[in-house]
Amino acid sequence: MTPRLSVTARTAGPGVLPPLRPIPLGGTGPEDVVVDREGRVITGVADGRILRVRPRGPVHVEEIARTGGRPLGLEVLPDGRVLVCDAERGLLRVTPEADADAGSGSGSGSGSGGSVEVLTDRVAGEPLRFCSSVAAGADGTVYFTASSRRFGHQEWLGELMERTATGRLLRLPPGGGEPEVLLDGLDFANGVVLAEDESWVAVAETGAYRLTRLWLSGPRAGQRDTLVENLPGFPGSLSRGMDGTVWIALAGPRPRPLDWLRRAPGGVRRAAWRAVRPLPIRPRPATRVLGIGPGGRVRHDLRRRRAGYRMVTGVYEHDGMLILGSLLEKGIVVCELPGRA
Repeated sequence: MTPRLSVTARTAGPGVLPPLRPIPLGGTGPEDVVVDREGRVITGVADGRILRVRPRGPVHVEEIARTGGRPLGLEVLPDGRVLVCDAERGLLRVTPEADADAGSGSGSGSGSGGSVEVLTDRVAGEPLRFCSSVAAGADGTVYFTASSRRFGHQEWLGELMERTATGRLLRLPPGGGEPEVLLDGLDFANGVVLAEDESWVAVAETGAYRLTRLWLSGPRAGQRDTLVENLPGFPGSLSRGMDGTVWIALAGPRPRPLDWLRRAPGGVRRAAWRAVRPLPIRPRPATRVLGIGPGGRVRHDLRRRRAGYRMVTGVYEHDGMLILGSLLEKGIVVCELPGRA
């Protein structure tokens, strides 16, 4: 079995994240970011809109659809359609507004020009709650996560504090059907990414500060191990770069009080959540992303303190740039990608 690798043991040293250029969107919380075949950034915001904008040049934001819920993780398909994990409506497929005339879906939903189709909103008869992140294989297989079976997306902090470990990694076969549970008992299942050869799929366990890997083919098919552990912050969305780098958005550093609380008895954790639930969330104004190789070795550790951009939950590499999204901010940011190690 591949040995577990610790970020703190393998990182040569941090690098400075280049200056961030903001792109305002007119909406809050672009949690994930992806890029389509035309080089345009696609993201979803808190009011349910799916937006499209070019990362360079004059800012022109297009609304391509509305999900009617809260879009989180995204994946662009080869035909231009977009998979959307909607925390309230389930796993969706969106045909962007400019392409809706192609009639590629029988969509149902509240699209704003673009069509919105529900692929699945239940797992084994149970409503799909807190659908979070998604990745698609070359054959059309869809891998996606549900972060919690108890808490909804608006109470994500409750999941971190109470540590219910009810997250799941799911698989939807090509052409649809019933989702299959691949991994259960995950500690706040979040980002998901496939290896370049699709021999494995990795999922971020935000509450455990690690990436858990499931082998899909080869002699280890069906086995589960740890791709990287002991991360220095909360891993959010994952994406794969041009050279196979797995990019990890770190939503915030590890707070010592929370580390202590998560080791406390369940009654203490529940009481603590009840106490802080009405309080506002104030994440630190720091920005950090990691890039690791397929074996878990750290290639990039990029950070910028007091960047003015908080709670990075999405990261995507494109055309020599890094594009970042946030659960809280009112736009995305882009920066140049430093030279690869």
